[in-house]
Amino acid sequence: VQLVESGGGLVQPGGSLRLSCAASGFTFSRALMRWYRQVPGKERELVAGIDSTGGTTYYADSVKGRFTISRDNAKTTVYLQMSSLKPEDTAVYYCNTAPLRPWGQGTQVTVSS
Repeated sequence: VQLVESGGGLVQPGGSLRLSCAASGFTFSRALMRWYRQVPGKERELVAGIDSTGGTTYYADSVKGRFTISRDNAKTTVYLQMSSLKPEDTAVYYCNTAPLRPWGQGTQVTVSS
């Protein structure tokens, strides 16, 4: 199993980023996928989830209306479109499935002016 996150970076408050997670080693098209984030000293937080078909999504209250999760089963990739970013969105972002697989390296998102 391999999960490779990318797309993070430094962005100003109010800006946007799109994260990608390329998955391999399991049947992606049947897998629920989730995005998490973690800041140092805190537990990893579930941010968003999407079912295998993309028909059902979930968002944490803190990101609802600003983030959009999507997937491309042909590319075995899940995305997180982040808009109206706030400094409190600063974290390392990870993707995973259920049940949890070994974590990837994550991608750092920093929201700062």
